[in-house]
Amino acid sequence: MIEKSIFLEGIDPIEIYGANNVNLNKIKDFFPKLKILARGDELKIQGDTDEISIFIDKFNLVLKHFHKYNSINEKLVERIIFEDTAIVEQMYENADNILVFGNNGKSIKPRNAHQVELIEKMVANDLVFAIGPAGTGKTYIAIAMAIRALRKKAVRKIILSRPAVEAEEKLGFLPGDLKDKLDPYLQPLYDALRDMIPARKLEEYIKEGIIQIAPLAYMRGRTLSHAFVILDEAQNTTQNQMKMFLTRMGEGSKFVITGDVTQIDLPQRIKSGLIESLKLLQNVNGIATIMFDQKDIIRHNLVRDIVNAYAKLVNNED
Repeated sequence: MIEKSIFLEGIDPIEIYGANNVNLNKIKDFFPKLKILARGDELKIQGDTDEISIFIDKFNLVLKHFHKYNSINEKLVERIIFEDTAIVEQMYENADNILVFGNNGKSIKPRNAHQVELIEKMVANDLVFAIGPAGTGKTYIAIAMAIRALRKKAVRKIILSRPAVEAEEKLGFLPGDLKDKLDPYLQPLYDALRDMIPARKLEEYIKEGIIQIAPLAYMRGRTLSHAFVILDEAQNTTQNQMKMFLTRMGEGSKFVITGDVTQIDLPQRIKSGLIESLKLLQNVNGIATIMFDQKDIIRHNLVRDIVNAYAKLVNNED
C-alpha cells in the first residue's frame, strides 16, 4: 500500500468537494478500494499503486474541467468518473463552443447559426441588440455568456433587467415586500440563472451584489462599469427609458439588449424605445444587431407553428 497527496492550489476546496462533500463522495463510491481523506486543500489517497494511478487520472480530469469552466457539480463528476477517460479527453478537445455547464451536467452551447453569430458579436462588440421571436434562446445564450465572463473574471458583476410594463413600473400597489413585487416580472431571468449556477452559489452572488436582478426603473442614475448587463423584453421600453438605459454604460462593460418587436405591450400611443434605438444606432461602430427568425425557435415544435400562425394573421391584417 502506498500514499499519495494532491493539493488544490488556488482553489476553494468546497468548489471541488461540493456542499457536504457530495462531489467527493461520488468519487469515493467509484474507488471503494482506496482510502481517500480530505484535509483542507490536501487530498490524501491510500491504496494499491495501479488503483491510485487511475484515481489521479480521473481526479485530474475533474480539476481540468474546473479550471476550464470554473464550475463543477455532482452530475459532471459522475460523468467524468464513470466515462472512459479517452472519451472525456476528446470531449474537452471538442468543447470550444460550450459556454457553461448547467446544474444537471448538460453543456450549454449554441443550438443554431444565429446563436453562434450572437456569441461572436457579443465578443466583438460592447453593445449588441438581439431581436427575434420568443423561444429562439437569445436571452438564455446572453445569460450564459454573462456567467462565462464572470467566471473568467472578464467582468465583476452581472446585471439583468426587464421593464415592468404590466405595472407601468409602479409596483407599490402590489402585495408583499419589494422582492415579492418584483419577482413575477423577473422570474424568467431567475429561471435561466438557476439552470446554470448552483442554488447556494447563486444565493451568495445575489447577496453580495455580484448578480443583480432589477426592473429597468431601478437603473436610473447608475453608471454600470465592469459589468455584463442584459436588458430583456426591451420592446416594452419607452423612448426615454431606452435612452436612460443606454447611457448607463460604464468602463469595461458589455451590454446586450434582447426583444421581440412583434410582442409590444405598451399602450398604443407610446412608441417602443427598442424600435427607435435600432433605427438611430444602426450605423454606429461598436454596436451590432442580430435578427432571429421563426426558424431559430428551439422550444417545443408547436411554438414555431404558433409564431408562424400569428405572423400570418398580422400580415393578412396589413
